[in-house]
Amino acid sequence: MSGMVLRVEAWLASALLAVIVFLVFIAGIMRWFGEPLIWSVDLAQLLFVWISFLGADMALRKRAHIGIDYLVRRLPGRPRVVLDALLAAVCIAFLGIMAVLGYRLTMLNLERQFGDSGIPYAFVTIAVPAGCVLLALTLLGQTWESLRRLRTEARPIFAGGSSGEIEELVP
Repeated sequence: MSGMVLRVEAWLASALLAVIVFLVFIAGIMRWFGEPLIWSVDLAQLLFVWISFLGADMALRKRAHIGIDYLVRRLPGRPRVVLDALLAAVCIAFLGIMAVLGYRLTMLNLERQFGDSGIPYAFVTIAVPAGCVLLALTLLGQTWESLRRLRTEARPIFAGGSSGEIEELVP
């Protein structure tokens, strides 16, 4: 299922990026002709917020986030997984708090308009709780999988592949 979710996320992020590029291109052309599309910049910014959270989740699924693991790398397998689990718990707590606060912010912005577009600002702010829940679910799954396999193999939660190469996120 994780592979399918990753493909859907990659497809959605790619589609949103294509829409952003199209919007900015058309807005530039229309501005050159003296007929600016005022709403296009607002919509592009809104979509960029959503792409940011989708990309963050895609990177988390691939364990591709940048991390400083100079000291943690020197721990043996099981103690490292336990430390990773504690750090994951802190991250999940933070994401949970951000989701709750993001939801509150969304409820406060239901009536507010986003720039000149007429789009409710809540469509922007709802990306925060949605993205945080998505990230928390991914991290919960990775933590569960790592702790479940702890007896047979100690696979760190936050470590990427051992090859040292950067893997493509979009298939």
